Amino acid sequence: MSARIVSVLAVGAALLITSCSGESGGTASPAPSTAPASSSAPKPSPATSAAPSSSTAAEATGGDAVERYETFLHAAGREDLATVCEIAGPALKKAEDEGFGPCEKTMPMSFKMLSATQKKAMLTAAVDRSKIKDGAGKVEIPASAVKASVKFAKSDIGDVVMEKRGGKWYVVD
Repeated sequence: MSARIVSVLAVGAALLITSCSGESGGTASPAPSTAPASSSAPKPSPATSAAPSSSTAAEATGGDAVERYETFLHAAGREDLATVCEIAGPALKKAEDEGFGPCEKTMPMSFKMLSATQKKAMLTAAVDRSKIKDGAGKVEIPASAVKASVKFAKSDIGDVVMEKRGGKWYVVD
């Protein structure tokens, strides 16, 4: 069994690090409008009022992959087995094929390897996008890119490779 798969298992349960779905800061709530509700000012047409899409910029820095990985990290911190197994499914399937049990059996053991402090830190962990390597359909997230209230070493969570499959990002290695 490769050391990378072992890292994924340890990380998967322990933390396989990574933009939460609104849980970890990173995005601010829009400021409330100061215009009165019954404003008589003409409303711009949808074609001119739409904000520019940030998906291109986000994708250029692994945006969706990073957000998905952060969701994974937050789920690991909550011991949310269903979410962890779904996002890390491909990597955990490799481990299962190499003799480890299914995710539903191995991840609870991995969760126990994390301290309460580490789990709490995972709840708000974020990824420093300047440290990732992205390519066509794959994003590499080194352990050093994970920012949390405690420092996670490569031996704690490992480096992660995210891959886009069927329109969604998954931990594959």
